Amino acid sequence: MPGSRKPGPSVKDDETYEALRREGESKEKAARIANAGANSSRSSVGRKGGKAPSYDEWTKHDLMERARDIGIDGRSSMSKGELIKALRDH
Repeated sequence: MPGSRKPGPSVKDDETYEALRREGESKEKAARIANAGANSSRSSVGRKGGKAPSYDEWTKHDLMERARDIGIDGRSSMSKGELIKALRDH
């Protein structure tokens, strides 16, 4: 039966992994989330992020570098607000 294979020994929570795959997450992302949940309490996994400042607090120079790093075209002619929108939409 398709889909009944175990994801592999590196995935620590098969049930979470399979649920995420059914929702359309990539294999890598599903494994990362499943393993994070297995390593700590599930409720703490969702609270881990959010340590970086908002893009509104970044300098235009830093926004330009981030846009370059992720390959946003037309960044050299964008205003700070346009850069923020492009980064959030990416």
